[in-house]
Parts: sequence; structure tokens; C-alpha cells
Amino acid sequence: MITKLNVTSIYVLDKDEALEFYVDKLGLEKGNDVQQGSYRWLTVRIPGENGTEISLEQPGPPLHDEATAEQLRELVAKGALNGIVLNTDDVRGLYETLKARGVTDFTQEPTDHFYGTDMGLRDPSGNAIRILQQG
Repeated sequence: MITKLNVTSIYVLDKDEALEFYVDKLGLEKGNDVQQGSYRWLTVRIPGENGTEISLEQPGPPLHDEATAEQLRELVAKGALNGIVLNTDDVRGLYETLKARGVTDFTQEPTDHFYGTDMGLRDPSGNAIRILQQG
């Protein structure tokens, strides 16, 4: 029986830039940062939780040949691949905090919906991020 989601992945164009964004701007914490030969296993997670981590994967070897990696980089930059949805207890307050931290690539300001209030933004690679306050 499966009991937990351990790691999910998103593609980023630059692991260091992505790490800075997810930690310094969004407020996540670095999980694992392990170099194995030319491959770097890099994850972020919700602070203080040892739950699900987000692996920041860069298209290219050893996961992809160069032609595939180039196609993935193009799709990432367009925001055409999977994004992530994070939860917060104060989406409007977080919106103001993110603006103060220099986040500018918002795709939607906090908006009320039947399922709660959410906002949208993009990371430096172009990935879609939704942040939801349920209620």
C-alpha cells in the first residue's frame, strides 16, 4: 500500500537561480543538495516539515539526450509544463510579502473563488505556481 508522496519534480532552467527563488523569495527551505558525478540532486520543501519535497530538475544529461533537453527547455520557458500548487493561511499577506521580496512575475493577484482565494505567479524558469488559501 502506498502511504505518502515523497518527491515530485519540476524542470528548471538553472538550479541555483531556482534554489534562490524558492528559498529566498517563496520561503521554502533547501532539502537535499547532493552532487553525484555531474548530476546534482536538489530539493526544496515546506520549512520545518520532512514531508514531500520538490526536486528541481534541469533538462539534460544524465536524464535526457541534448535534443530532448532542448525541447524541454523551450517548453519550460513557455510555462507549458506542470506547475505546483502550494497552500497558505494568508494569501493576501503572502502576496504583499512576495512583492516586498522582489517577486514581480505574478499571473494573478489574490482572487476569491468558490474553493478559496488564490494567486498565480511564475518562477524564473517560467513554471506556473498557484498559492491557495482554502476556505
